[in-house]
Amino acid sequence: MTAHADFEARAEAGRAVGLSSELKAFVARLHFYAGLFVGPFILVAALTGTLYVLTPQLETLLYRQQLTTDTTGEPAPLAAQIAAARSHVGEGPRLFAMRPAPSRGETGRVMFAQPGLGDSESRAVFIDPVSLAVRGDLVVYGTSGILPFRTTLDYLHRNLLLGEFGRNYSELAASWLWAVALGGVLLWFWRRHPQAAKRAAINPALRLRRWHGLTGLGLSLGLVFVSITGLTWSKHAGDRIDALRATLGWVTPSVSVKLGAAPVAGGEHAHHGTATSAMPIMQPGSAAQFDAVLAAAQKAGIDSPHLEIRPPRAEGQAWLVREYDRSWPTQVDTIAVDPRDLSVVSRADFETFPLIAKLIRWGIDLHMGILFGWPNQMLMAGLGIALIVLTLLGYRIWWRQRPSAGALPRTLIQSWLRLRGLERAAMLLVAAALGWALPLIGASLALFLIVDIARWRMARSS
Repeated sequence: MTAHADFEARAEAGRAVGLSSELKAFVARLHFYAGLFVGPFILVAALTGTLYVLTPQLETLLYRQQLTTDTTGEPAPLAAQIAAARSHVGEGPRLFAMRPAPSRGETGRVMFAQPGLGDSESRAVFIDPVSLAVRGDLVVYGTSGILPFRTTLDYLHRNLLLGEFGRNYSELAASWLWAVALGGVLLWFWRRHPQAAKRAAINPALRLRRWHGLTGLGLSLGLVFVSITGLTWSKHAGDRIDALRATLGWVTPSVSVKLGAAPVAGGEHAHHGTATSAMPIMQPGSAAQFDAVLAAAQKAGIDSPHLEIRPPRAEGQAWLVREYDRSWPTQVDTIAVDPRDLSVVSRADFETFPLIAKLIRWGIDLHMGILFGWPNQMLMAGLGIALIVLTLLGYRIWWRQRPSAGALPRTLIQSWLRLRGLERAAMLLVAAALGWALPLIGASLALFLIVDIARWRMARSS
C-alpha cells in the first residue's frame, strides 16, 4: 500500500481526538488537488520571479552604455538636459518627468509619454549631464524604472506576456500558494511520528514524502508572505484588497496637485521657508522651471539623490517631486510644489505614514528583492528555488503513488461527503468566503469538482 493510500485508510478507520479523521482526509485530498492542478502555475511563477530578483546587476551590465558616462565636470542645468532630449525626440512626445543623475558618472533620464506605450511605461532618453550627449533611448517601466530586459521578465512573471488575460495565471498561483502551504503544514503536523526518520530511512516513498513535508514546513512562512504580497498586484483579488484597505483606513497617503487661489505675497505660505519671489506660470511642462522646482524640493527636505520631477499637465496643477529609493532606509517622500511661488502645497512623508502603510510598502519591496539590496535578492531567490524543488517533489510523490490503471479514483467530493454535517457546512461556508475574496480560488475549485465528477463517471463506465 502506498504512503498516501495508507494515510487515507487510517483516516477512514476511526475518529481521532479533536478534528475528525475524515476532515484530515479531506484536507489531504484538497492539498493534493491544488498541488496537482495549480502546481504548474506556481512552478512558472517561482521560476520567473527568481529570474527577476536575480537580474538587477545583469541589467546594469547590459545597459552600461545608457546608464553611465566617463565625462567629468559640473552637470548642466536640468533645463539644458531636457532641451537635449527634446532635440532628440522631436516635438511630438509629451514631457512626462525628469530623473536627474543620482551621482557623478551616471546619466539623467528625461521621460516622455507617447502613444503605443503600456501602463506605467515611458520613453526615457538618457542624457550625459555634463556633455549633454544622448546616451540611449529606451522604454522604461514602473517606479523602479526597469529597462527592457527586466521589463520582459516582469511581464513574464506577471502575465506570461499574454496581456491582461495572462494575469489570471499569476493570480491563480498566488491565490492557492498560501492554502497549499498551510495545508501542507497541517498534514505534516497530523502525520508526524517519533519513528518517522527511521521509517523514512528504509522506505523510499516515506523518505520522499518526509523531504517534501520538511521542505514545505521550513518554507511555509515565506510562501504565505509571497502569496499575500503577490495578491496585492492581482486583478480580481487585488480589487478586494484595495476595497478592504479603504474601509479600514489602510490607504497609503498621497499628495494633491490641485492648486487653490493665487498666493498673496507675505500670506499663508510665507512661513513655509520654501518660497522665493513669485514666478509667473509658464506653459505646463515647461523645462525652464525644473531647476527652480528641484531647488525648492531640496530646501523642503527632499534629500534622496533618487528623485523624479513631474511638471503639471495643465494650469491649476502643481509640480510633483517624489523620491523613489525603496531600499533601506526607505526614501519615498513626495511633495507638490506651487509653480507660482515655489511653496510646498501638499506633502506625504514616509516617516508619517501609518504603520500598516509602511508595512505594505516594505512587504512589496521585500517581495521584489529591493528592500535590503543583494541579501534581499539572495533570500527571495533562495525561496523561489526551494519552491521549485518543493513543487517537483510533490509531482514525484504523485507519480509514485498514482492509482493503478482501472482503479476507481479517490475524489474530493467523496472526501467531503464523509465529513460530519457541521464540517460539511463549515467547508461550504469557507469555500464561499474564499470564492468571494479570492475569485480564482472559487473558479478553480469549481473546476476541480467538474474534473472529479468526470473522472468518477469515466471510471464507473469503463
